[in-house]
Amino acid sequence: MKQENLVEEKVTYTLFKDGQFYIIENVPARVDVETGEQYFSPQTVELLQQIIRQHPKPIRVVQTPVYSFS
Repeated sequence: MKQENLVEEKVTYTLFKDGQFYIIENVPARVDVETGEQYFSPQTVELLQQIIRQHPKPIRVVQTPVYSFS
């Protein structure tokens, strides 16, 4: 059985919801050093959901191009 090797890091969380792209920086996470998979505490998930629901004023806005794969 493989042993997980997790490290505490600050990551950037991204979400596309209802036609809106959200980028939340400096989110605390446990990251698997081998796979890069990110794990968030229940409190962190709750705060992420709150930020997305409440739409506070962003620290900056990023313009993102969108392409079709076909």
